Amino acid sequence: MFTFFFDHMKDLKYCVYILFSLKDHKQYIGFTTNLNRRLTEHNDGKSKSTAPRRPLKLIFCEYYLAKEDAVRREKYFITTAGKKTLKLMLRESLKEIVPGQP
Repeated sequence: MFTFFFDHMKDLKYCVYILFSLKDHKQYIGFTTNLNRRLTEHNDGKSKSTAPRRPLKLIFCEYYLAKEDAVRREKYFITTAGKKTLKLMLRESLKEIVPGQP
């Protein structure tokens, strides 16, 4: 069963990810087809939106088969409702990163 799962993971090439700024405690929501490359760009300061907010920590990612699904999810996470959902989904992770957070 696991072999089947891992054999098909390569088909999931669209990633929605969440970075947490250890500097300002805000989140950055992004989309990519190469998470390793994108994280390197963020941490090397090559992204204007995150360069002044470094250091950054990856706290969440989801992979999709279809680009349209990933883009839709990214757009949702950027909305007020999406941010509330993320806060609920990641509440324990956020507590680990920033002790004392409610």
